[in-house]
Amino acid sequence: MKRNRFPAGWNEARVRRVLEHYEGQTEDEAVAEDEAAFQSRGQTVMVVPNRLVPEITRLIERRRLGRQSGSEGPNKALQAAARRVRRG
Repeated sequence: MKRNRFPAGWNEARVRRVLEHYEGQTEDEAVAEDEAAFQSRGQTVMVVPNRLVPEITRLIERRRLGRQSGSEGPNKALQAAARRVRRG
């Protein structure tokens, strides 16, 4: 059986919580979250090729870990982008 590997700060319980959050959202809640991500100051939303998403995510995580200690919630804009990719 293949063992799951999680990024730093993530474990199976955290993945399950994120999945429950998004799988339990109504369409209106998902749209509201997406719209809030687009209006967030200090962040940019852009379209990138799917094949670059893992590399971009790693870069963001490396920079976040370099500036912060401890664990914080997942980036909402990245979650919204991932959800759109799954739907597409």
